[in-house]
Amino acid sequence: MRLICLPYAGGSAMIYARWKRRLPSWIDVVPLELPGRGVRMDERLHTDPSALADQLAAELNEKPFAAPYAMFGHSLGGLIAFEMAHRLLAHGAPAPQMLFVSGTEAPTMRDGQRWREPLSDDALRDELLRLKGTPMEALEDIEIMRSALPILRADFLMCGNYVDRHRQALPCPIHAFGGELDETDLEALKAWRNETSAAFGLDILPGDHFFIHSQQAALLNRITTLLARQMEPQLAVTCAGP
Repeated sequence: MRLICLPYAGGSAMIYARWKRRLPSWIDVVPLELPGRGVRMDERLHTDPSALADQLAAELNEKPFAAPYAMFGHSLGGLIAFEMAHRLLAHGAPAPQMLFVSGTEAPTMRDGQRWREPLSDDALRDELLRLKGTPMEALEDIEIMRSALPILRADFLMCGNYVDRHRQALPCPIHAFGGELDETDLEALKAWRNETSAAFGLDILPGDHFFIHSQQAALLNRITTLLARQMEPQLAVTCAGP
């Protein structure tokens, strides 16, 4: 099982590095790096989430899907993973075994109005303080901020530029995660049930918007359990043979 992982706004694929060591060996963690950061630093930053989903889905679809896969995305990454799932299906790829969306509202419940214009450096810092995911040492480091702020500005514009397309529901199960102290509304998380024609589940974990770090062990245990259950029927057929 491949678990394709999308980072949150301002994040890179490195946030999932520990997952490779902490998930069981039958789950192959595949962090996707977004253009303009990490090993893709030389590429243009995106401000259009639809164009980014098109690009990433096309890149994934260049190689045949030889193994079942699932997708996970936190915050902005959850929206991009959702859009990629639709595009992969449109390109003829198999549906993911499960789509995990974390810390993000369902498309029909989003209001990105406050992010539709580029934020100033001070406004970006205020957002980072509000979300509580960035150490004060980093916020006060001029060099770190000089590198991070252009990426954050582009990613927040993607949040503001997101448009719900009202398409047919995905055929794969969707499981949503939220934080007890996160600003993401509970009803907005529950609304993900309308984006799937299969099963839907929701877990609320302790913590704020970045519960994926503070509650990493609980989150990974839950992901492992859900993927194992999803794979059980296929494993039974394989073991039974012809």
